[in-house]
Amino acid sequence: MPPTWGRSRTMALRAASAAVSAALLLPVLAGCDSGGGDKEKSSRAAAKPEPKPRPVWNTRPASIASLGDSITRGFDACSVLADCPEVSWATGTQVDSLARRLLPSPGTSSWNFAKTGARMADLPRQMEAAIAQKPELVTVLMGANDACRPSVTAMTTPEQFRTQFETAVKELRRSLPRSQLYVAGIPDLKRLWSEGRKDPLGKQVWQLASVCPSMLHDADAQDAASDERRAQVDQRVGEYNAVLEDVCSRDELCRYDGSVHGYAFTGEQLSQWDWFHPSRQGQQTLADMAYQAVTADRR
Repeated sequence: MPPTWGRSRTMALRAASAAVSAALLLPVLAGCDSGGGDKEKSSRAAAKPEPKPRPVWNTRPASIASLGDSITRGFDACSVLADCPEVSWATGTQVDSLARRLLPSPGTSSWNFAKTGARMADLPRQMEAAIAQKPELVTVLMGANDACRPSVTAMTTPEQFRTQFETAVKELRRSLPRSQLYVAGIPDLKRLWSEGRKDPLGKQVWQLASVCPSMLHDADAQDAASDERRAQVDQRVGEYNAVLEDVCSRDELCRYDGSVHGYAFTGEQLSQWDWFHPSRQGQQTLADMAYQAVTADRR
């Protein structure tokens, strides 16, 4: 056998043996790589930041700014056709208001930016004034004047109402993302008509002062047109409240209080001058409902 052939055969056997060894080691090495990759993925997953905790409602805010209309101004609660913020359900000092119950110093840590006659279109401006004070709680009771118009055709549309309310809420969130928002439902205007028309003097004031004409005009009229007019106002108030509740439900620091609309105000809780706005007692009732909603422990 030639020596060169023997050496060639030996080299061929060695090459074949090395190839087999490499083939056997390949799955092992692949397994090692795979294991390292899993560890790396696990490490990356562990390094991911924790999701931000959901904001928690504070049942004892340290400051309050109140927005709204004549109800929050205490209109006709102390004297005829005049504001009386001292008895306001929100910030009043002569009733057990929300501010008096919650704040150690309501005179210096609560603000009433409501305006008699205000409609939802005015809320963004009121919200700007509130934001300047950096309150921990903002209260809103507004919308009755959007339905209380000279005629049903002049009422604010639900779409306009939504846009205006959302604009104010978005402004609050941009400027004060941690401030809380309490939104009261619009009172039942049809119920107020039904209760207030029992008083002859009140009905005269409704006519002379043109109080909520879309609902209260010709208070004793029971014809089909009058019934339809009141039904349209009642429906629109329901649509407004649905907007308030829906927008509020999308904000984790907002509470909508439908009990205000559902409450059946009695004669004693209505102004003795116009039988439509809350009296001092009615203001106290509103304060009670707001306090219950703000301090409720909801999870």
